Amino acid sequence: MREEELIRRSQAGDWSAFELLVERYLTVLTRTAYLMTRDRESVQDVMQEALVQVWRDLPSYRPIGSFKSWMLRILVNKARKHYRRKQVPTVALESAAEVPENSEGLQETIEREEEARRLRQALELLTVDHRQALVLRYYNELTVPEVAKVLGCREGTVKSRLSRSLGRLRQILSSHESYDRAGDA
Repeated sequence: MREEELIRRSQAGDWSAFELLVERYLTVLTRTAYLMTRDRESVQDVMQEALVQVWRDLPSYRPIGSFKSWMLRILVNKARKHYRRKQVPTVALESAAEVPENSEGLQETIEREEEARRLRQALELLTVDHRQALVLRYYNELTVPEVAKVLGCREGTVKSRLSRSLGRLRQILSSHESYDRAGDA
């Protein structure tokens, strides 16, 4: 079923259509909530609050932008609110990747997981605004205009945040690589 039809039926109160609609974006929403809160337990709270808000606001939704960016905006606002309410201590994120059953060797899998862990740790060192811009742009593959709409700021602000945060990530990751090489010597 097309998204427009699911939206229309959901707006009319069709719960099964709403479930199908949410199912399409569940992975994106969950990943975003996780990267925003950096806490697995908070993900459920933020997701629940966001989806309740989406259901309540659905009758007034007007398809000006994409439905995905509209839902992400609600989710990001709920994550911000949750973050302000409960300052969650930063903890190392566990890798959810499992060893694949293909020809890739164990060493390559370990190296890939280590890279992902370093990137997540580097993301945690960014400001909330910079992390949000990066997560929405590169993890959720939104365009700059969509990110601006979700965050409620100008496109130029998003571009600036992306530029600064990418520069900061490069700096963090290169300093870790220098440290790692010095430790190997």
